[in-house]
Amino acid sequence: MPDVEIRSGIDIAVCGQKKDVLRMASAEGMHLKDSLETFKDSLSDQKAGSVEVVVAPRSPFAGKSLRQINFQDRFHVTPLNVYRHEETYRAKIDDIVIQVGDVVTLYGTWKRLSALQEEGGLLFSIPLDMEEMRPEKALLAGLCLITALVMIMGFKIQLSVALMTGALGMILTRVLSIDEAYQSVDWRTIFLLAGLIPLGIATEKTGAAAWIAHSILSVIGDVSPIILLTVIGILSTMFTLVISNVGATVLLVPLVVNMAIAAHTDPRMAALVVGLATSNSFMLPTHQVNALYMGPGHYRTVDFIKAGALVSIVFLIVMIAMISLVYGV
Repeated sequence: MPDVEIRSGIDIAVCGQKKDVLRMASAEGMHLKDSLETFKDSLSDQKAGSVEVVVAPRSPFAGKSLRQINFQDRFHVTPLNVYRHEETYRAKIDDIVIQVGDVVTLYGTWKRLSALQEEGGLLFSIPLDMEEMRPEKALLAGLCLITALVMIMGFKIQLSVALMTGALGMILTRVLSIDEAYQSVDWRTIFLLAGLIPLGIATEKTGAAAWIAHSILSVIGDVSPIILLTVIGILSTMFTLVISNVGATVLLVPLVVNMAIAAHTDPRMAALVVGLATSNSFMLPTHQVNALYMGPGHYRTVDFIKAGALVSIVFLIVMIAMISLVYGV
């Protein structure tokens, strides 16, 4: 770090124990502010902080002094203290030769600390999963989001086009960079959906879906309206897990309407059950919304089955009960 002349009127940000900071300010005739002012954005808790790192075995930093490692110039982080053998060293630590097992407290921005973590050789005591916050960009991000929502609800523009417009607006207004936008894409989700879409199309185009629906509905025969609607709900739920909810609705509505007429049941109720039950897609990550948070949440298919099976059953029970109660089926 280059030498900086300390003179009257300049602001200095210091990090240390409160008693030491107070002693320094008193000894050097400095005025201690109640909170950060000049550095409130660059050194806020959302952007910077301190972490403890342990020197790992075979670390390239072991056997070198902090002066030789030069954390400040190389990584733009500042060592605060070194802990070794139940002793904490805070003064003149630049000449301390760190060893395997030493604990070093480092201060810097989360972005710089993350870059240091990727270098290897140091074991971080906490995962650096904090994202850099940009409160000054919140208004622009909100305007881009509102624009996309207005396009969807006010002008009936296709969802994908509206959301892409919002995303492009955030890039043009520098809320996000091109690299950040690219890195935010979960490519596992993209390939998952890329495989599911042709599977659903094939199921519809080959007639397999229609055959399954006809077979199930012919097996149940003449049953009470409640049983018929329950079967339709289960069938719709199964289909929406494999093909899109729109495709399942288009495919099943004509079939269940004819089945309801033959069973002397109100066909409108059968169509309503299909429309509601095709949103009952909790058991598998095949729906786009489920797939979007599968990657970031590190969920597995079995996790969706465990949590979604009970939710799907409750969904069906409540749906049939409310239809029966409201419409007197």
